[in-house]
Amino acid sequence: MIGKNRRKRTWFAAAVLAAGSLVATSLPAHAETGVSASEIKLGITLPLTGAASPGYNKVGDAMNAYFKYVNDNGGVYGRKITLIQKNDEYSPTLAVAKTNELILKDKVFALVGSLGTANHKAVAKSVGLQRRGIPDLFINTGFSGFADKKVYGTTFPLFPSYYMEAKIMAEFIKDNYAGKTLGLVYQNDDFGSDAVKGFAQAGLKFDVTIPYTSGTQSASTAQTWVSQLAAGKAQVVVMFGVTSATGPLLAVAAAAKYAPQWILGSVGGDATTLRALGVPAAVLTGAQGASFLPSPGDTSDEYVKLFQEVNAKYNNNVAFDNNVLVGMNTAMLTVQALRAAGQNLTRRGLIRAIQSKGSKFASAGLAPLNWSSSSQVGYNGYWFGQYDSAGNMKPLSGGVVVYTTDNAKGAVVKSNYKRPAMPAKGLPNNS
Repeated sequence: MIGKNRRKRTWFAAAVLAAGSLVATSLPAHAETGVSASEIKLGITLPLTGAASPGYNKVGDAMNAYFKYVNDNGGVYGRKITLIQKNDEYSPTLAVAKTNELILKDKVFALVGSLGTANHKAVAKSVGLQRRGIPDLFINTGFSGFADKKVYGTTFPLFPSYYMEAKIMAEFIKDNYAGKTLGLVYQNDDFGSDAVKGFAQAGLKFDVTIPYTSGTQSASTAQTWVSQLAAGKAQVVVMFGVTSATGPLLAVAAAAKYAPQWILGSVGGDATTLRALGVPAAVLTGAQGASFLPSPGDTSDEYVKLFQEVNAKYNNNVAFDNNVLVGMNTAMLTVQALRAAGQNLTRRGLIRAIQSKGSKFASAGLAPLNWSSSSQVGYNGYWFGQYDSAGNMKPLSGGVVVYTTDNAKGAVVKSNYKRPAMPAKGLPNNS
């Protein structure tokens, strides 16, 4: 009798284990936050309203349009991407609150494309992205500090840093404007001080230097800047500030008939945002600027052509500009990162995939990508062009010449980088 009961218990235990095994094999191989058998949830904070919203408020929708295109073509290993956008109004306090919502309430798998230096510093510190192992992909800021892996180990900058941009801009000025009287207007915070350090590293000295405090830019302050630049006889002026400072500076200078050669930083030279702020394209004509992407008006570029088609079908055919281009390019890189991480998608696996394979991802960028196990730097170069009467930046007479450098003390060099061909139909397969 005892033996019979023991056999029954043994049979019952075996049946329970077998049933458990069946259940286990019917579930996903992991239970990672934000990932299911059919969906990957991503999040972004950006200024959908407020003073900083013109132009930047288009980035999230552009990303989402490309994700919809990918979803309609099979998604990422059968999973569809959902992008949740939160309005931070370009406020660090709101950026922290909205990021916490994305992580704790919406339970996103990763952040992607979030905007702003001050915002992102606040988020990284208060939310604890590195401590919690949350992937923070392709952020929309060039602050050089985000390349510090010890502090921002899960954060992957996309843009060259402002420090790198200034080094490159210094080399361009030496090549093209040697002996000219130089002026510099810059925003006196992490953004502008990064540039000042870069210019100093490159050995470029300015004859007239004008720092300004963020938020003080206006037509009246621009009048003061123009007076100082004109008094110093500056022939070439670098504007390393935001568009809301670039706009009044160019407008006031044009009214005063002060016409140096303007060289605009990548942030303050966004033509779409300048037009949204009421700056006539004619005021921008002849100014020079820097970009790591092709011109959004260059339909001979295969990436631009594809993104314009995606924009027409999935993004209500909004005006195609640099912000839309940045958004779609970021989304294409994100899809490759998700694919490279494999079907059993985890946060750690995603981070490792970018470190091991990210430098080979296809993109619209005309400069190399530099992510690796030791580097958090994304693009490392810029080309320079001149704005035409429509506000489009066109290559200078020598064509597209890409200058590259590092985020330290390395030299600036003219690159011979050849961009890989676009994946068939713009759908990455990571082959």
